[in-house]
Amino acid sequence: MKKIKLIYLLLIITLITSCNDYLDVVPDNVATIDNAFTDRYNAEKYLATCYSYLPNFGGYNNNPTLIAGDELWMPEKYKGVYGALIARGNQSATSPSLDYWRGTNGGKNMYQAIRSCNIFLERITSVPDLRKDELTRWIAEVKFLKAYFHFYLIRMYGPIHITDQSIPVSAETQATKVYRDPVNDCFQYVIDLLDESISDLPLAIQISKTELGRITKPIAVGIKARVMITWASPLFNGNPDYASLVDNKGTQLFPSNYDEERWQKAAEATKEAIEIAHEAGIKLYQPDDVETPYNWSDTTVMKVALRNRVSERWNVEGIWASTTGMVGHELQHHVQPRFFALKENSVRSNMAATFNVVESYYSKNGVPIEEDKNFDFENRYKRKKAEYPDRYFIKQGEETAVINFNREFRYYSDIAFDRSIWFGNGRSENENDPWWMKMRKGEFGAVYDQWDQGLTGYFPKKLVSEQSEFNSDGTQYYAETYPFPVLRLADLYLYYAEALNETLDAPNEEVYQWIDQVRERAGLKGVVESWREHSIDPSKPTTKDGMRKIIQQERMIEFSFEGGRFWDLRRWKRTFEFQNRPVLGWNVFAQEVENYYKLNTVFVQSFTTRDYLWPIAENEIILNPNIIQNVGW
Repeated sequence: MKKIKLIYLLLIITLITSCNDYLDVVPDNVATIDNAFTDRYNAEKYLATCYSYLPNFGGYNNNPTLIAGDELWMPEKYKGVYGALIARGNQSATSPSLDYWRGTNGGKNMYQAIRSCNIFLERITSVPDLRKDELTRWIAEVKFLKAYFHFYLIRMYGPIHITDQSIPVSAETQATKVYRDPVNDCFQYVIDLLDESISDLPLAIQISKTELGRITKPIAVGIKARVMITWASPLFNGNPDYASLVDNKGTQLFPSNYDEERWQKAAEATKEAIEIAHEAGIKLYQPDDVETPYNWSDTTVMKVALRNRVSERWNVEGIWASTTGMVGHELQHHVQPRFFALKENSVRSNMAATFNVVESYYSKNGVPIEEDKNFDFENRYKRKKAEYPDRYFIKQGEETAVINFNREFRYYSDIAFDRSIWFGNGRSENENDPWWMKMRKGEFGAVYDQWDQGLTGYFPKKLVSEQSEFNSDGTQYYAETYPFPVLRLADLYLYYAEALNETLDAPNEEVYQWIDQVRERAGLKGVVESWREHSIDPSKPTTKDGMRKIIQQERMIEFSFEGGRFWDLRRWKRTFEFQNRPVLGWNVFAQEVENYYKLNTVFVQSFTTRDYLWPIAENEIILNPNIIQNVGW
């Protein structure tokens, strides 16, 4: 761990010192740009500048996938946070929240990022002291970044303006009156650019002290698979909702015809990405990967392994763990509940997991709780006392809701709730003496004040590193920082199962193979066996539609709180289904157990068809009428 901390420290120092001079470079300042490419030293600083535009993945106020959807909820006092504005139905075309088109209201300017990449690609060959192998690799990295910035915009806005070259300062005004390109052209451009970068990227990082976080071949082929899966999905493949999106030249920007071949191509790209990831030594994080000097039970090891698949730095499953927006104190102290009496602001404990997520996790039998023949679904909101067999998950002898019993391992590794066991974080030596959550009024983990409220009664434990802890008197919280998991190998396995299923009339063994590997790591049986033995709908995995729903639910569980659900629900066109439900929570202000376990409506979300795409700021359209607004805005 000391070695890893040193590597991380060196990386941060390198990035900070290399970015300071060029983070604020104004591309129109010709003298400054010319200076940036006079030698290798300065050119590498400009390379760092291109990286600096990557989204702040670990920032709850910058990453829309964290609190702009239906996974995490914050108190009323945080309703003005950019993501919360979107989640509460207050997105605005006048001043869009998380505006990555212009870089306002919590967003970064992706067009400025693309322009910086273009300048780099246009000028890097003039650097006199750059080795050929460095030149080739740096060009490949920046082509990837340029492609990714375009893709980030496409997911948010749909059709965008492809910016393949930087526009000079001397350009006529008319040259800046650009049009949005048809969405199919946008996706194809990104794929072509990724293809150009892949062959010249290294299979793995060679110098970990200075290069952790830089783009590799597995990252590029993995993101290509994500791009192609997104393009093949219902939002962008045969979507009639945007048939009216036509510019002033009469160009239709959104195709309304479904193209089944996209799924086949997505399957091929994902299979290639899996093979390259395997070649690089990337694998699913397993219980055998947990290193401990303690004599833990298999159950404890499984829980730790499932937490580590996300929050252990540079672990074996990570394909792209981004150092831009590390998951540190900012995010962790919002999701970390209190274990004992603490200083007022050591943690906030105010980012709560929603019932939409809580109820999506499987039963211990590996099927949805509403389908499990042996799960007491009708009485799930009633109370039950924990017995000896529950001791690794719920405090023995204590009462909690029925919904918290007999769930899969990921439920207990990813989510904390009243009377649940919280292993690690300062209590790792003795598994029989872990933290356990006391969340009723007057207890340590209860609502603290108007800011510090976990309004649903559930916390996303998954985002807290097992190494984070408080000091003995509770005055300080030490968050163990880790890079945000943008892409994991489990992503590719489930993408491949999804793409294969869409190309078949009915699922086959190959579809089952890839999803079952993810399930097996979580301690579950395969889908066919689980549904046959435990579900009221045993034939569900044998049909294309049934298997589609199973794969989608598997993704919503496996990537909860990591941003996957936000984009997945959109590309599947299912956000309308989930974000028009009330946000529910226990009566967290109550002291008596019978009053605490009563459901309240925290908020009623509202989502319409227009919300699948971001609005373009009205001022942008006034300045350039060729950029037409998205439908509904």
